[in-house]
Amino acid sequence: MAEINQLTPLSRLTPLRGEEKKADGYVQEEGVFGAIFQGAINNVKETDADKVEAQYLLATGQLDNPAALMTAISKNQIAVDLLIQLRNKALDAYSELTRISL
Repeated sequence: MAEINQLTPLSRLTPLRGEEKKADGYVQEEGVFGAIFQGAINNVKETDADKVEAQYLLATGQLDNPAALMTAISKNQIAVDLLIQLRNKALDAYSELTRISL
């Protein structure tokens, strides 16, 4: 199962040039904004894979602790909710920028 990773402060993320990669494997050519979204998407993928694995193990009788399935489901739901909130805030910011007249 995936473990919970500490969030990196935005001030420590800096955009890199070209095809350079950071230690966590994310390509940084799109900058901080893209890295945040990519990290959230990867988190949703990982937690979903953990949830599916726990469901399979429970269905086949290989899961000793049924609470592990509920934990995996909760982690996945929180990751999805975070991604949705990030998307909503980005759309709000975009629509606010389009309303600004110069």
